[in-house]
Amino acid sequence: MGHAPHSDIVTRFAPSPTGYLHIGGARTALFNWAFARHYGGQFLIRIEDTDRARSTQAAVDAIFDGLNWLGLTSDAPALFQHEHLDRHMAVAHELRANGHAYVCTCSSEDIEAMREKARAEGRPPRYDGRCREAGHEDLPGQSVIRFKSPQTGSTVIHDIVQGDVSVDHEQLDDLILVRSDGTPTYMLSVVVDDHDMGITHVIRGDDHLTNAFRQTQLYQAMDWALPVFAHIPLIHGSDGAKLSKRHGALGADAYRDMGILPEAMRNYLARLGWSHGDDEIFSTEQLVDWFSLEAIGRSPARLDLDKLMHINAQHLRQCDNQTVLSYIIDRRPDAEPHSQALLRGMDSLKERAQTLNELVDGIDFIISPTPIAIDDKAKKLMTEERMGYLAELLPDLEALTDWTRPSCEACLQQFMERRSIKLGQIGPALRAVLTGTPNSPSLYDILLILGQKETLARIRVHVN
Repeated sequence: MGHAPHSDIVTRFAPSPTGYLHIGGARTALFNWAFARHYGGQFLIRIEDTDRARSTQAAVDAIFDGLNWLGLTSDAPALFQHEHLDRHMAVAHELRANGHAYVCTCSSEDIEAMREKARAEGRPPRYDGRCREAGHEDLPGQSVIRFKSPQTGSTVIHDIVQGDVSVDHEQLDDLILVRSDGTPTYMLSVVVDDHDMGITHVIRGDDHLTNAFRQTQLYQAMDWALPVFAHIPLIHGSDGAKLSKRHGALGADAYRDMGILPEAMRNYLARLGWSHGDDEIFSTEQLVDWFSLEAIGRSPARLDLDKLMHINAQHLRQCDNQTVLSYIIDRRPDAEPHSQALLRGMDSLKERAQTLNELVDGIDFIISPTPIAIDDKAKKLMTEERMGYLAELLPDLEALTDWTRPSCEACLQQFMERRSIKLGQIGPALRAVLTGTPNSPSLYDILLILGQKETLARIRVHVN
């Protein structure tokens, strides 16, 4: 289908503040952001906080925290829905004035009786429209304002992802627009805000598809231009069931805490339901360049943490070393004085890690003071024979004038040939005294990372 003129496109992400940025919400935000970026349009954020009892500042902060980490920032100050309730109410009264809404004075008992009757007759349980033509006036605290839903025909939505979907009007009862306490309902507020914000494309989870029929009718009743709808299938767990707490991390903050890079998370989230050929690993720039709503699939995506780890490892290796260093220092401020050593070792450290957390776990030997603490497994490698060879090697290492990988390799090779020994007869002890563990990067990487002065100091502690 044809797109609107590029710069006219406006998308929005409109979460309810429930405590954190849900992984599904993060993907919805990403798709809205990428679509707007692709066309040079605007991406906006609206916090749907009309339920004041459930909306807390901590929850709002958590959502922005997650969005900021993912780099999905609004192109204008965020809008808070509760600040526009007067405008929503004004539209409700306009709908009354133009004959599209009416005052309903039915009590909750009346409504329940209607539903019971409908169930008994095998019809959908709903409001029967008895106040539609009654001409009631407002009774504060006792009446609601309802929308006059069309009663015949059907509403069709031309959805970019779902195709054409329709609902028969006899399936829909007269929606409440304003509650008895005088506050507008979610359905009304969403339509008014989307219209007032100039939203051209409503991209959201397909759990909102039924809302879209109601919202379309409200747009038409106000004679407003309809946005383009794109309802995305939800994310399921690896077992194919709808995503829930038992599937593990649901909030964006949990992935950040796991040591996932924001660019890897964007890459992974994009692949949950959207694809560009067989491309698995791509940059955010490529995502923006390639993104289209037509390439979103109709079946639910499955959350696969192994795939996320694989994608993160690839992005970690491609990430600029200086950037990775700043991530490390964020997590371990005590690493900052060792920046040069960390940069020397960054390539080999990145190869051994899938996440920033694994990377940070691997730097202890670099930032630990000398003498380094040696764990029990490493101590077992420091046999008398190996330590004897290490004492003999020390003068050769002290004599080196250029501390490079080739010269360190040549020094060790010549020593082993002279003593007719293999690397297994000296290497494990050397690794133990330099790193304090039996597992670490290659020996030659360790020598380069620590540098000559630190290497010699750590050996001398144990052989002199």
